[in-house]
Amino acid sequence: MNNIRLALSGILSWFTQSMKEITFTNVLEIIILTFLVYSLLLWIKNTRAWTLLKGIMVLLICVSVIYLFHMETLIYIVSHAINIAIIAVVVIFQPELRRVLEQLGEKQIVSSLIPLDSGRAVTERFSDKTVNEIVKAVVEMARVKTGALIVIEQEVTLQEYERTGIVLDSVVSSQLLINIFEHNTPLHDGAVLVKGNRVTAATCYLPLSDSMFLSKELGTRHRAGLGISEVSDSFTIIVSEETGHISIAYKRELRGPVTPEQLREELLVVQNKSVAQKKFRLWKGWGQG
Repeated sequence: MNNIRLALSGILSWFTQSMKEITFTNVLEIIILTFLVYSLLLWIKNTRAWTLLKGIMVLLICVSVIYLFHMETLIYIVSHAINIAIIAVVVIFQPELRRVLEQLGEKQIVSSLIPLDSGRAVTERFSDKTVNEIVKAVVEMARVKTGALIVIEQEVTLQEYERTGIVLDSVVSSQLLINIFEHNTPLHDGAVLVKGNRVTAATCYLPLSDSMFLSKELGTRHRAGLGISEVSDSFTIIVSEETGHISIAYKRELRGPVTPEQLREELLVVQNKSVAQKKFRLWKGWGQG
């Protein structure tokens, strides 16, 4: 018992002495470092960086094994490839790094750090009305075999692809989507990006999938839909111009044809609707996922 008391007394004495040595500069450094680490984690979470980071971690494990077993030839190669690897990382992350700098210029620091939220709120990626409008438009376009490519953004931002098209920022409606993909209209070529309840951009270019398992009968529209699902968590709806079939690209998989009822069910899952008690939090985005 005496030993426990002595230990607790020693810890208390050390803590008291440490508190006396802490200055305002130390506190400011801790706040800045915490904000930087949080921003880095949030950036990794909201971009493709997490997938690339996992690949880097695998390479680091391999390098550790090489040094652990003293593989001299491989150690020589790795030691001379570090500089090239650093340059390669900068090149790979160039779009994300550029966007981070742009966001720093756009962000309102105070409002993003200290939001005052309270009360109950319905959290959802998009409304039931948006679900109905998308399904209605897709069914109508499938009926008359109008090709369409609709990408619904989730957690991973699609701003780099949004910049390849024409910004619209319009409320989602079936009439708007049908008019966009109508033959021989200025906006019919390319993909439409949907974020929340708004169409953010049209005629956007998407990365094409290199999958060898994709049927040769499927065209560029399906390959682009699968491609965007491979680099983000987006939910993509494809309407075939040849057959009028509706397909879905999600989580690196292309499924189809699907019925309107199946499409609606999938959209309701992606909608992620829930009622939550909003609490005060130090940073916006904390606890969101």
